[in-house]
Amino acid sequence: MRARLNHITATLICMLIISTPLWATAKSFNESIYNPGLLKPIDSLLKLKTGEMAPDFSLPAVSGKTISLKDYRNKKIVVLSFIPAAWTPVCSDQWPGYNIVEEIFNEYDATLLGISVDNIPTLFSWTGQMGRLWFEVLSDFWPHGEVADSFGLLRSSGVSERALIIIDKNGIIRFIKVNDINQRPPLETLVNELQKISAQPKPQ
Repeated sequence: MRARLNHITATLICMLIISTPLWATAKSFNESIYNPGLLKPIDSLLKLKTGEMAPDFSLPAVSGKTISLKDYRNKKIVVLSFIPAAWTPVCSDQWPGYNIVEEIFNEYDATLLGISVDNIPTLFSWTGQMGRLWFEVLSDFWPHGEVADSFGLLRSSGVSERALIIIDKNGIIRFIKVNDINQRPPLETLVNELQKISAQPKPQ
């Protein structure tokens, strides 16, 4: 346990000392990033809360698969990462950052699903420029934003909030955080919540 915590601490320190956005390292990628300016921090009203069953969904992925939430029932903790839009600064920094901490997700028997209202060709191009992502990237394009809306995360502009949702192996929502759309969610918050779920006694 101590070795695992030391590894997690070291990983978090590495994340905290990154001063240059990950997307800024490639000039060609940097030149493709669109900056929408400062946006209203939150522009939606949650429809679900912790302790409730997460609504099932099936969405197409950049990998060519169709991913359903129910596929992970009794197998994995699922972290849903909703982001507003491809080719924007914070989103282009947030998802590559999760590549650095893949081992943390593995430690807690969790998987990550990235969700955006962008269409598959856009997500394919964007994630291809970012480099390999270990997690599935899903398109909530059509019916437009239906999954985001089912959680109460669809903004009036038609994009989703920047939100993290943790769903346990029984399909129950254990954590919801709608972040300021202009800021990347703190990684340590996600790790702390995964630790809490992992520490709870399993049913006999």
